[in-house]
Amino acid sequence: MAEYASRPLRARLERERLRVADRVAELTREFDAIVSASAAANLDDEHDPEGATIGFERAQVMALLEQARAHLADLDAALARDEVAGGRCAVCGELIAPERLDALPAATLCVRCAGAASSRGPRSSRR
Repeated sequence: MAEYASRPLRARLERERLRVADRVAELTREFDAIVSASAAANLDDEHDPEGATIGFERAQVMALLEQARAHLADLDAALARDEVAGGRCAVCGELIAPERLDALPAATLCVRCAGAASSRGPRSSRR
């Protein structure tokens, strides 16, 4: 059963990884374009009506890029873990529900353990 379940999970993780890697590349290009465009622009943001917009765009794209890179790291970790073969919870060892893995392919916790972790605080667990 675990071997049968591992193939679809690994395939989902690999597909999601490709999608997120493409997103990272796209956001990197967008960030680089903003930086290039602002290099030729007036650097006096305080008096430049467009300065705040460029700064905001740069910060927004950087935040999205950091989020995508973190998701990519989660996917890489999920692919590297032995638990991927069975889709097992990192806390209790029970199988993670297929529906949860469909929604969050890099999930490391079952619904019960994720709920318990979230009730302990915002940074007690990533998934």
